[in-house]
Amino acid sequence: MNLSKVVSLLARAITCNPIVYGIYEKILWSQIKDDRIPEHIGVILDGNRRWASKRDLPSWGGHKFGADKVDDLVEWCLDLKVKTVTLYAFSTENFNRPQAEVQELMRVFEDKLRTMSSDERIRRNRVHIRVIGRLNLLPESTQKLARAVEEDTKDFDQHYLNIALAYGGRAEIVDATKKIAEEVKSGQISIDKIDEAMIGGHLYTAYLPQPDPDLIIRTSGEERLSGFLLWQGAYSELCFIDVFWPDFRRIDLWRVIRTYQRRERRRGA
Repeated sequence: MNLSKVVSLLARAITCNPIVYGIYEKILWSQIKDDRIPEHIGVILDGNRRWASKRDLPSWGGHKFGADKVDDLVEWCLDLKVKTVTLYAFSTENFNRPQAEVQELMRVFEDKLRTMSSDERIRRNRVHIRVIGRLNLLPESTQKLARAVEEDTKDFDQHYLNIALAYGGRAEIVDATKKIAEEVKSGQISIDKIDEAMIGGHLYTAYLPQPDPDLIIRTSGEERLSGFLLWQGAYSELCFIDVFWPDFRRIDLWRVIRTYQRRERRRGA
């Protein structure tokens, strides 16, 4: 067992006691509150099925608990004044899962989308919500709800929440390339004008001025990006945490923030 897993297990054991948890939380807060906070955080919401399996629940039960945890994460990020959060909820490869599971997942997503725009925290903090990915692959009912939550929050401009559904980083770059090729073909741009900024301006996340993610978190202990924000995350700090997504707590977020603050960001220098 590597050191990070040992530390994670010890932290979880210590914080099972509410009194100790409160003390640990205060210590963490004192360590991060006066240092730099990421402007944009990406999160790969991983481990829902394994969490459910350990509790003898159907896989969709883990996804339901995971969807509820999103509310907590959004609140914690708003408290920290994080400007943008991007959540990786469902990849293009996830369509290869059993059909019954995919259908249940879509129901979970639809339930969450249905309530998001009316959420008091979303409206009070003026959170602009966008669903990104190859949305045409989603059921029409899911697409309709995605469009509705985007429409309901389109005038909000204080915070941004991107929800990646039917998303793949390679697919995003392919789609951006196709858009640029069409513009070259129609004479809107010349080929010698294509640069990094132009490609970035055709990605799913280019709909509003938002920075590339400073920090990308993956839960469940897996240590790979699985196609998440491949272009945007070129210089992101990566943190992999050995906690299933439904078990993710505020102190887990704060621990990752502390790790981020202790790193020296060089951006290739």
